[in-house]
Amino acid sequence: MWFDGEIKGTGLGLRTNFIEDVYDHELRPDWFEIAPENWIKRGGYLRKLFENIRENFPVVCHGLSLSIGSPDPVNKSFLKEIKDFLKYYEIPIYSEHLSFSSVNGSYLYDLFPIPFTQEMAEHISQKVSFVQDFLGKEISLENASTYVKLSGDMDETDFIGYIIEKTGCKLLLDVNNVYVNSFNHGFNPYLFIENIKPEWVSYIHVAGHKKIKENLILDTHGSDISEDVYHLLIFTLEKLGEKPVLLERDNNIPPYNELLDEYKYLRKVVENAVQRDY
Repeated sequence: MWFDGEIKGTGLGLRTNFIEDVYDHELRPDWFEIAPENWIKRGGYLRKLFENIRENFPVVCHGLSLSIGSPDPVNKSFLKEIKDFLKYYEIPIYSEHLSFSSVNGSYLYDLFPIPFTQEMAEHISQKVSFVQDFLGKEISLENASTYVKLSGDMDETDFIGYIIEKTGCKLLLDVNNVYVNSFNHGFNPYLFIENIKPEWVSYIHVAGHKKIKENLILDTHGSDISEDVYHLLIFTLEKLGEKPVLLERDNNIPPYNELLDEYKYLRKVVENAVQRDY
């Protein structure tokens, strides 16, 4: 019933702002990403539009509420909803954020940083293993943007690698987040990418950000991708090889034809970078 192609090339985050417009243009994204929380309980006309998209495009899920870094146990009732949704729509990839968003059962509606410590790596590994066993599939974890640098006894890439090797999960590599964090915390983003193993990565995110102060950038997903991030993306693809790349746009979403202009530019950048790699 559902389109069963794997994700390749360049995808786009699906938003209700333009879901009606997808078929009105000759240029169509290679695949779409959705937040399952926005669709699990949604019905009516928009649900029908989503199901039409799923019948014609590969779709992956990027969650918002798992809160894998929280001290709380995994919410089993929520995870059951995710499992049923993934199974019904035959969605191959479920990704989440390497952060936390809930404490004592209360959701904070933001993504908060975690310390890169051995203790936290063990804690998250145990929760990831539980989630993967429950879902019957591997998950991907996204490196988060952060604005406070917490003390820890591991580098971020060592922390990520430990969890991946321990659990068999994958990395959703957000190149914009790498750039934002490198600016905010003063490290070399290219060295960060050098420490990422190609086999860790399931797919890649890029998005826009906003400079708030001379020493602060916010990951807003509300503007065009910067040239600095494009340069880092090209380096990433040349280093890791061909990986699916997604354009995220959550705020200040322009008319769909304008969004497609940015998507088209990104697709060309990705194609050129991959061709140079071979």
